[in-house]
Amino acid sequence: MAAGRRKRAAVVVLGDIGRSPRMQYHSLSLANQAGMEVDIVANGGSDPHLSLRENPSIHIHEMKTVKLTGISKISGALALLLKAAIQFVMLVWFLCFKIPRPDVLLVQNPPSVPTLAAVKLASWLRGAKFIVDWHNFGYTLLGLSHGRSHIIVKIYFWFEKHFGRMADGAICVTKAMQHELAQNWGIRATVLYDQPPDFFHPASMMEKHGLFSRLGNTICSAMGNADCISVEKEVEDVDTTVFTSKIDGEFFFRPNRPALVVSSTSWTPDEDFSILLEAALMYDRRVAATLGEDDSMDEGQLWIDIKNGKQFVYPRLLFIITGKGPDRKKYEDQIKRLKLRRVAFRTMWLTSEDYPLLLGSADLGVSLHTSSSGLDLPMKVVDMFGCGLPVCAASFSCIEELVKVNKNGLLFSTSSELADELMMLFKGFPEECNALKSLKEGAMDTTSSSKWSTEWETNVLPLLNQASG
Repeated sequence: MAAGRRKRAAVVVLGDIGRSPRMQYHSLSLANQAGMEVDIVANGGSDPHLSLRENPSIHIHEMKTVKLTGISKISGALALLLKAAIQFVMLVWFLCFKIPRPDVLLVQNPPSVPTLAAVKLASWLRGAKFIVDWHNFGYTLLGLSHGRSHIIVKIYFWFEKHFGRMADGAICVTKAMQHELAQNWGIRATVLYDQPPDFFHPASMMEKHGLFSRLGNTICSAMGNADCISVEKEVEDVDTTVFTSKIDGEFFFRPNRPALVVSSTSWTPDEDFSILLEAALMYDRRVAATLGEDDSMDEGQLWIDIKNGKQFVYPRLLFIITGKGPDRKKYEDQIKRLKLRRVAFRTMWLTSEDYPLLLGSADLGVSLHTSSSGLDLPMKVVDMFGCGLPVCAASFSCIEELVKVNKNGLLFSTSSELADELMMLFKGFPEECNALKSLKEGAMDTTSSSKWSTEWETNVLPLLNQASG
């Protein structure tokens, strides 16, 4: 390496960098903590966080997304092979000719095909080291749609293992995955738990009011028929939102505000969103039964009473669901058909600046992630804890590495269990819900105990220095 030349890293994501938070955080740490120039080679789609876009040491090189819809209608297998071949050539072109020579290549896995082979070839041609960040196993995700015994899944597994073992270093997201890689893949990996970066934090009252003001129209617009939140649209005071009020320059929560529950989903098969819909319906029915309300009750009058300040033992729940994905429209259509008295849903895609504010303004987070491999943890829960937000999470094999039951969250396996947890946590909301307050304190303790920058410096920087030194 030439004297005085600043070291350079290439971060490779065969996907939307705006939807790859962990790789964004790696890029920021490579630039700010390792003092490297960083070239991100990724597909476009969503804007990455502002701190990434404004960092003079980070350079984003956007590849075109390969779509072969016409061929896939004729032959799905042919389309997959052709797509992989095009992506391979595109990756090699960018990594070998479009960007300056890197000292180290850091690649996200999955997807494994053709990424790992393309990055391995580029690392050999350019004399760079090659590090894989294992988020999950690609063959297990493919197995969700084809079954683990399918020949395509078996070929994918061989490819992933073969090229994964060629890397000069490995990072993974859980101890369970580290054990699997060591025992069955012959790969020694360093565990780097996902940690929230500094821009995930509890929101101030002013930040909450500003966010709810910006989202006001979306929050107050029902997805189908009128609901318990859309009635708030008639509030004319510009200093009042569904949740907050501004009085004499100070910001306050409205006493009869709904509870805000947030879930982020990729709308994919490894997250069964129907569990949340069923739990919301059960909450609605159980609250009505507990309060002695019958089916003939006038919902419109109930909503007017609530709007005018009447409070009940159980609050209205507003579920805001963020994210993009293939099953979104299917579930939005189901939501529109639901007849709910005290529950409302909104789906939206937020900017990378507003998403942390939403988490920092919510009362509870819900994670439906169950993991195709059973070995990775949901990044969304990490972000929620970063904002001091307690979580109800779907239970699977290694989730307790992250969610500590009755400390910072609860686990559920069925929609009925989730409905029970909603009833228990929100009884007496907003002042008399002691169980929810206790979990919130635990979530705040979780976020204060460790941060991404600290964990990255301890676990990744030594690996990086060893690989590229």
